[in-house]
Amino acid sequence: MLKNLLKNKLKVCVVMLLVLLLALVRIYEHALFYDPFAYYFEGDYLNLTFPEYKGIKLFFSLSSRYFLNTFISLAIIYVLFKDVALTKFSGILYVIFYVILITGFFALITFSGNENNFIIFYVRRFLIQPLFVLLFVPAFYYQSRMSKNNVS
Repeated sequence: MLKNLLKNKLKVCVVMLLVLLLALVRIYEHALFYDPFAYYFEGDYLNLTFPEYKGIKLFFSLSSRYFLNTFISLAIIYVLFKDVALTKFSGILYVIFYVILITGFFALITFSGNENNFIIFYVRRFLIQPLFVLLFVPAFYYQSRMSKNNVS
């Protein structure tokens, strides 16, 4: 295991740099992105009404953050697996999930009240956090290991 890490130290360094970029997006989220729901969900949101928000501005802010995280996440997937087809497949999944999540988020905040706060919280979480990379990397690793075992 240690020999593999030493052999792939450039790959490890690049992935660490990309993870640092994801962390920087998170650290500077308030300065970079418009999101009144960030402050809303930090408080006692179960008893509060939705904050005032500008729909178009929120849409573009959530979208830009999602696609910034997506770009960095796809770079991580490519660096780890060196597979263009897998990276394209991941990109397609990211776009499909984006359409579902952004539509769901705006439908929920437009047509529902505070009774769906938990759902809105988690849909927003998937839009603003790079959670899919945490799901994809282990799944792709497992799949690559299984295909190598089946070939042997």
